[in-house]
Amino acid sequence: MEYRVLGRTGVRVSPLCLGAMMFGSWGNTNRKECVEIIHAALDAGINFIDTADVYSGGEAEEIVGEALVGRRDQVVLATKVHFPMGTDPNERGNSRRWIFLEVERQLRRLRTEWIDLLQIHRPEEETDLAETLSALTDLVRQGKVRYLGSSTFPPSLIVEAQWIARERHLERFVCEQPPYSLLVRGIEAEVLPTALRYALGVITWSPLAGGWLSGRYRKGQAPPPSQSSRARRLPERFDLSLPANQRKLEVVERLDNLANEAGIPLLQLAIAFAINHPAVTAAIIGPRTREQLQPLLDSLEVKLTPDLLDRIDEIVPPGTNVNPADSGWRNPWLEPSRRRR
Repeated sequence: MEYRVLGRTGVRVSPLCLGAMMFGSWGNTNRKECVEIIHAALDAGINFIDTADVYSGGEAEEIVGEALVGRRDQVVLATKVHFPMGTDPNERGNSRRWIFLEVERQLRRLRTEWIDLLQIHRPEEETDLAETLSALTDLVRQGKVRYLGSSTFPPSLIVEAQWIARERHLERFVCEQPPYSLLVRGIEAEVLPTALRYALGVITWSPLAGGWLSGRYRKGQAPPPSQSSRARRLPERFDLSLPANQRKLEVVERLDNLANEAGIPLLQLAIAFAINHPAVTAAIIGPRTREQLQPLLDSLEVKLTPDLLDRIDEIVPPGTNVNPADSGWRNPWLEPSRRRR
């Protein structure tokens, strides 16, 4: 396993980061098997785990905490805060009040005294970014958090966060966690260059584009069993009747043909692509079962030639998203209620 430095922190992490979103009620409800998956990943050399409070309503953090008993010091542990964790209007967001309260709960669920990397899961217009950074800085100074990061921030806010930290002498974000895959390349236009400019690590999520690149979505074939529930929850990303998602099926077909020509399974081509960019530190993989883990690990052996990368660029131009809805963040100023009406 070749390890990479996360930004300029000096912390070395594996190029594959084990994501915990599928552990618990959102995915695999067999906690024993989830723990085994985590142990298998650690035994294979992965030393980086990413979770979030919202995953399975906190259960994913509990599973990670259980798995790391006796192995905590060997793992770079990342989690996130922002999304609702209850019905109370203050059990969510990026306020000092909520961050302080939730981090204490996360430490208990994770069975640890510190979090290596605490990330703000999404930007929030209602909360002053300086307020958030000030609260996070206090947590670092208390020893409860080592490093800070953002997730799915637009380039303007990535820069603003760096400026606020410098001007107010606060801890800065050391990394950004955006979506990135063969189908979702929008971050190549500004996010990745900005990360390089500010020496930020980049931990990309959904390298399989929400399963579209796993081999389960194919033109002319029945969609996977999970398709109907996903289409109900996120129709803009998974409803196959929409033209943008039909385009994804067509692009997946072309990418699969290219992968077959190269003798590489599409899934492994997708993972290799996600960690190939020089600005990317690690890509998050999210196996739901033990059987799904090994093919993801095998992606580390895949080498992408310049010719193959050029052919990928012909199918999905650099800096573009096949479906704009996959960007992970919607500009609030473009919502109908904010337009000049």
